[in-house]
Amino acid sequence: MTDYAARRTMMVDTQVRPSDVTKFPIIKAMLSIPREGFVPGDKREAAYAGENVDLGNGRVLLEPRTIAKMLDALDIQPDELVLDIGAGLGYVAAVTAKMAEAVVAIEEDEAMATEAEQALADAGADNVAVVAGPLAEGDSRHGPYDVILVEGAVEEIPAIVLDQLKEGGRIAALFADGAVGACRVGYKLDGRISWRFAFNAGAPVLPGFARQREFAL
Repeated sequence: MTDYAARRTMMVDTQVRPSDVTKFPIIKAMLSIPREGFVPGDKREAAYAGENVDLGNGRVLLEPRTIAKMLDALDIQPDELVLDIGAGLGYVAAVTAKMAEAVVAIEEDEAMATEAEQALADAGADNVAVVAGPLAEGDSRHGPYDVILVEGAVEEIPAIVLDQLKEGGRIAALFADGAVGACRVGYKLDGRISWRFAFNAGAPVLPGFARQREFAL
């Protein structure tokens, strides 16, 4: 019988804290949410490894360090509404829900969205709404959002998504940049987003977030 609680503690002690993530709400959330419940059944043994977990169809669950550092940079507050783009099976939404007032989790793979709803219910994350739909469109019906978190790499972010961020809000995404990606946090001021480098991390580019290629005849 695998002791997943012990693995959660080890994950926090060896991957999260050494990455300079010390905010108590993040530590508490990552200790309490069962990461093994948000990966495919045959990947449960790999749930706490220090690497991205393959969810299938080119999608991954980001490694614990990346998630923790993104949440640290975003500094989510208890009265904030968060848009989680590329929710996969719902782990990041469940962790974020411990810190935010509510989370809207977008997933365009309908099978994943259905599994995410069940996993979130099992984890007691009743302040998360899972929405099945194109990732690159976000979810304007529930916006605007205080925080937008993009769970994967982007080459560019569609304007329709950036428009859903409140004035004064923050957005974090992993920008694909050769072999090494970079997490950047954007701050919306006077309708414009200014981006700042946060840390290096990589992931596959999410559907709808690749740069449009120009074809020359």
